[in-house]
Amino acid sequence: MRMLRRNALSFLTCMPIAAAAGGTSAAAVPEEKPKTSGKILFVITSHGELGNTGKKTGYWLSEVTHPWKVLKDAGYEIDFVSPQGGECPVEGQDASDPINTAFAQDLSAQRKINFTMKPSEVKPEEYKAVFFAGGHGVMWDFPDNKELAAITSKIYENGGVVAAVCHGPAALVNVKLSNGKYLVDGKKINSFTNSEEKGIGLDKVVPFALETALVKHGAKFQCSDNFQSHVVVNNRVITGQNPMSAMAVGDAIRTALQN
Repeated sequence: MRMLRRNALSFLTCMPIAAAAGGTSAAAVPEEKPKTSGKILFVITSHGELGNTGKKTGYWLSEVTHPWKVLKDAGYEIDFVSPQGGECPVEGQDASDPINTAFAQDLSAQRKINFTMKPSEVKPEEYKAVFFAGGHGVMWDFPDNKELAAITSKIYENGGVVAAVCHGPAALVNVKLSNGKYLVDGKKINSFTNSEEKGIGLDKVVPFALETALVKHGAKFQCSDNFQSHVVVNNRVITGQNPMSAMAVGDAIRTALQN
């Protein structure tokens, strides 16, 4: 199924070239890239195993699509990167969500998310913001990825925005700035809470308690009741509590970049 999807994407991507080649008199005109408001880097997980449960995990789809919709409509170009690059595992595929449908029908988005960059291919200076989507997979491959941490600190210290939602803040736990301090130290931060993790019965499955880890490195943790939308904005760091917060995180990123 994945191979078919890749083949279909490759075929569709090549269609304009084939059409131009088939003409007898029209000269090929270089495609002009549309002007954008800037570039934003979305980071998704490469990890697909939910601990030792035998179940699958990955990135949570709406935590990608909802911020993507807000930022795409605001004119931003969005690129995708993952710890291993290439195609990534996904969960939370809700076909009744019209934004998920729009994302699935967007050729550029599908090409980028099915062929994600590796961290080594990212040029941090090109991006105005970095956003870490959640899904339980990130708990295994975000926190100790030194390349992603370096990208994050560079974007932040270049004056950019750092954002994450749900389990996505796992990427921020170990990020250090050039002054040696943790990025989250002294900042108001939230994420998927210990209470929410316990509420879905995965507190003994995840490799660590995210809320606890953030607080340990100096975060001033803020949250709402379980599964309520909650977004915290503090000094160009934006964090959302759960999947219900994803669109609001997108709104907050847009606002931060436009101010």
